Amino acid sequence: MHTETDSQNTTTGSQPHTEGSSQQRSASNLSATAPGQVRVIKRNGTVVPYDPSKIAVAMTKAFLAVEGGTAAASRRVRETVENLTGQITATFKRRMPSGGTIHIEEVQDQVELVLMRSGEHKIARDYVLYREEHARLRAEKQPAASADTQAEDPEYPTIEVTLDDGSKAPLDTQRLRTIVREACAGLTDVSEKAILDEAMRNLYNGVSLRDVNTSLVITARTLVEKEPNYTYATARLLLDKLRAEALSFLGVADFATQAEMETYYAQALPAYIQKGVELELLAPELLSFDLEKLGKAIIAERDLQFTYLGLQTLYDRYFIHSNDVRIELPQVFFMRVAMGLAVEEDNREERAIEFYKLLSSFDYMSSTPTLFNAGTLRPQLSSCYLTTVPDDLHGIYGAIQDNAMLSKFAGGLGNDWTPVRSLGAYIKGTNGRSQGVVPFLKVANDTAVAVNQGGKRKGAVCAYLETWHLDIEEFVELRKNTGDDRRRTHDMNTANWVPDLFMKRVFDDEEWTLFSPNDVPDLHDLYGKAFEERYNEYERMCETGEMRLYKKVRALDLWRKMLGMLFETGHPWITFKDACNLRSPQQHAGVVHSSNLCTEITLNTKANEEIAVCNLGSVNLAQHIVDGKLDHDKLAKTVKTAIRMLDNVIDINYYSVDSARNSNLRHRPIGLGLMGFQDALYRQRLAYGSDEAVQFADISMEAISYHAIKASCELAKERGRYATFEGSLWSQGIMPIDSIQKLAEERGEKYIEMDLSQTLDWDGLREEVKTNGMRNSNVMAIAPTATIANITGVSQSIEPTYQNLYVKSNLSGEFTVVNPYLVHDLKARGLWDNVMVNDLKYYEGTVQPIDRVPDDLKALYATAFEVEPKWIVDAASRRQKWIDQAQSLNLYIAGANGKKLDITYRMAWFRGLKTTYYLRALAASTTEKSTITTGTHNAVSSSGGNGVAAASASAASTAPSNGEAAPVPKACSLDDPNCEACQ
Repeated sequence: MHTETDSQNTTTGSQPHTEGSSQQRSASNLSATAPGQVRVIKRNGTVVPYDPSKIAVAMTKAFLAVEGGTAAASRRVRETVENLTGQITATFKRRMPSGGTIHIEEVQDQVELVLMRSGEHKIARDYVLYREEHARLRAEKQPAASADTQAEDPEYPTIEVTLDDGSKAPLDTQRLRTIVREACAGLTDVSEKAILDEAMRNLYNGVSLRDVNTSLVITARTLVEKEPNYTYATARLLLDKLRAEALSFLGVADFATQAEMETYYAQALPAYIQKGVELELLAPELLSFDLEKLGKAIIAERDLQFTYLGLQTLYDRYFIHSNDVRIELPQVFFMRVAMGLAVEEDNREERAIEFYKLLSSFDYMSSTPTLFNAGTLRPQLSSCYLTTVPDDLHGIYGAIQDNAMLSKFAGGLGNDWTPVRSLGAYIKGTNGRSQGVVPFLKVANDTAVAVNQGGKRKGAVCAYLETWHLDIEEFVELRKNTGDDRRRTHDMNTANWVPDLFMKRVFDDEEWTLFSPNDVPDLHDLYGKAFEERYNEYERMCETGEMRLYKKVRALDLWRKMLGMLFETGHPWITFKDACNLRSPQQHAGVVHSSNLCTEITLNTKANEEIAVCNLGSVNLAQHIVDGKLDHDKLAKTVKTAIRMLDNVIDINYYSVDSARNSNLRHRPIGLGLMGFQDALYRQRLAYGSDEAVQFADISMEAISYHAIKASCELAKERGRYATFEGSLWSQGIMPIDSIQKLAEERGEKYIEMDLSQTLDWDGLREEVKTNGMRNSNVMAIAPTATIANITGVSQSIEPTYQNLYVKSNLSGEFTVVNPYLVHDLKARGLWDNVMVNDLKYYEGTVQPIDRVPDDLKALYATAFEVEPKWIVDAASRRQKWIDQAQSLNLYIAGANGKKLDITYRMAWFRGLKTTYYLRALAASTTEKSTITTGTHNAVSSSGGNGVAAASASAASTAPSNGEAAPVPKACSLDDPNCEACQ
């Protein structure tokens, strides 16, 4: 290389006569798109504005130095450099939309990355060698320090920092060392010196005290991809900022070390509760607790178990704030939630401490609405609401108003639209014809966008329609980007509510008849054999001319259209009406007409009378693997406390709609789920795609089910049965696994295959339930858990690992996530090095193409698209036999085509699943090498786009539209904070 390619330094040396100046003009045009207020820290500590033209000039010289300056080469260089410079600028714009400071090394890292990812390997190689040589020369010029000095007390230049009041003071490097030392304590392969040296190199005279912490955090987090333990170090460095912010606001201290929090937490809790009540952020009832006792119960060292992603997520989205100042600290946050859930207990302090210990241990986590609102003036703690929309104008707009009110306070919505008459149906009141259900769905869609849950999340809703509805063909196209936009819902989820009879007609390749619901009103409330008989009767009426408004289609053609739209747009999801109803414990109390926003809730609804409500929380399964085995005693203890916390939600909850209150108090449903399933497999050395993993899905869910039912039964003995217990399956001693037989009888045994094995004392529990009753009509549901899994630092829900190295994006920013289990195994075999890191980046988080990785590790660390769908479905089937509700089940399909989708979804029905959730697929032509889109994977698209990125194969298999070269591959944003699905 002939020139210094420090792309933000003043360019030296002669420029190419034409190409350089031309390229400089081209890059200058990019300045308009450069991030506002972005500054670059040079190696001498000075700060200069970000200037893309200097990147372009330096890169042009690098190309010409290697390739020469022929006219043909010059044209290619000009076009290539302009494109690559634009990608680098776009990267910084996306990372720092409001501005910020980056080091010159970060700029050079991006230059290296775009060269590599664009295939300019020779240029990149020379560029890397050039950087290394100049780094060596700079190091030789620096004054040498003794090894002892560097190890024990490294010397750093004196730096003046700007305090909050504008005054200047020397940087307290001794305190800085203390903070970094605490951050690295107990972590293997983490270097205090590496963090300090790099952070100090990025500082400059006049830097704000706040930016000193930012420098430490950014430095540590850049090392995560090389050593996963740096995520804990980064979180602990971030804690220093949190402590200073909250403690100073509460008047406890200006700042504190982690060691000092053993004392300060006890002081911070009462100060926080008092201040929160004064600011009308917290419920005054919290002041009546024995705050001294609760303060002493706080376990300060539990701050140390956060990953950076987890803590940053709490800081950005969960901690209560005043004028954008966070006044909560992590353990105060957990205690506030615990107090909010214990407020109506007789022994409140003891229960609050019990709840606090469970939450802060990460053994269990409440859902996001509970974490947001417990202990506040308006404790809307429930996660999901299900409604049925009636077939009259007043009722339709009443249901939409209910949507708005429920969404306002952070509720996710599932709407049953099946009763609304179809396009062309007769309207007696006006002697006219109906426009069908679609125009009203458009209104519901726009309402979800307009009501944004207090600014925390956009409203999120899923519309359900039964497969026999005459508007079903238009319904499945609601998320398409083409067609009349007035009949499209770009921001709303949709789901097919599929009866068993339709699936039988698909299997047998028979005709299917579509009706308007006002002509066949009873079909909505029928299922099983009763539905089949009545449906067949209506078809006979069509043949005799007694019914005029109907349409006959080939069932297999409609099924293929459903799957085609699912592939193309990600919607509608496939959910199964009969399995949800025939296995529901509450068949005597009503009909399950739909699921919820995330397809795990299956509760009764009735238009104008009952809005179903569910309250969610999740066991962290990984925390219950002890010495390579499931710890049943610990699990039983966790589940018992969790069920009590969930039951408390029902009585404490704020209800914005009376019919939701009435329904919830009458039936008292809750939904205990799980997360960290993949982590639990890693801790047992089990591959997701294996019979052993399927067996573990079975026994772990059996244990959760057994202990959850037992805990609800014991609560019934203490607090009383739920009001509609008599007549339920529970009252007959019928457990979830027993209800499979009823499904088989109604569906026909040739259409179902489920394992019925069991290992625990279910006979004893059956008698207990019949004798004592149940406190809750429903007790289990597996939700997505994306955000609360981030908080606890485990894999979400029941998902396989998405990628072993990727960038996760949410409202808190971008976070490099590397699989710590994989890194540990590779280190143990001497295989973890920079080459392996770069290979993982290049192959987008998969180890399969990397020859150095042994076969046993390739099997263990197969990613979601490398696990055959049959394993995901089989494991889900084993869980479903124990669950009285359902599970949010994403299906991952590599090499997706019509046949694979057909087989997978038929298998889901055949294996007795109640619902499925997103389809995440890679098209067959791109499975060898693909880059996942950086588009939002959300329930309510922030851009109002087609939502294809949410689940579709076509979106998932294309390169990023902005051409950006990301350092590591992007993850599917399963935890998109715009989506209520992400608890």
